[in-house]
Amino acid sequence: MGMGILDRLSTLLRANINDLLDKAEDPEKALNLYLRDTETSIRQAREQVASMIAQEKEIEADLGNALKMSEEWRSKAQRAAKAGKDDLAREALKRKNDNAENAAVYQQQLSAQEQTVSKLKQQLQALESKYQSTMSRRDTLMARQRRARAQETVARSVQEFSIDPTADAERWERQIRSTEARAAALNEMNDDTFDAQFRELDTDVDIENELAMLKGQAPAAISAATEPAAGETPAIAPAASKEI
Repeated sequence: MGMGILDRLSTLLRANINDLLDKAEDPEKALNLYLRDTETSIRQAREQVASMIAQEKEIEADLGNALKMSEEWRSKAQRAAKAGKDDLAREALKRKNDNAENAAVYQQQLSAQEQTVSKLKQQLQALESKYQSTMSRRDTLMARQRRARAQETVARSVQEFSIDPTADAERWERQIRSTEARAAALNEMNDDTFDAQFRELDTDVDIENELAMLKGQAPAAISAATEPAAGETPAIAPAASKEI
């Protein structure tokens, strides 16, 4: 369980809150979930630290007892050897060595336990600090995340519905040119119609003159030239002399 809680603490410590909020569909829900997981892991880590410290003390007691027994059997082996009881001394030395070996095992276990407890305490302290920091920044983080999401939404909307000013200018210029072209065409048509009316008048005068000539009358153009101007007294032609 010790390594499991260490892995869990490591995962929570490596978690990047900003990335977590950026990637989450519901940032507030994701942040609350992270805080709950962290709080649960901190509680479990505290319990685990307490349990491992208790185990550490048990190992220390076992180590102390093994060392004590090893020393006692060494003393007994020495006494037996001095008493000339070699077989008893051999048995005492064997038990001394067994306890010494046990002491060596306990020492290894104790070293490993101390390292694990130390690492767990460090990670627990770091996670508690991160948890407190995240809790104090919770409202700020959520406000910043909401602003970021709002800005992203606006940016996407602008990107989707924005109109290129250059394209607008070019399109408007094409529309203006088209309008100018249509106006010029209408003016040209009007000018053609206006000129055509005068040409038609000229044609009518020519036809009338030609008709007058066929009838032996003065052409309309000539008659028009001899008509008095407005306000003038028409000249009285001399009376034709009668032939006698």
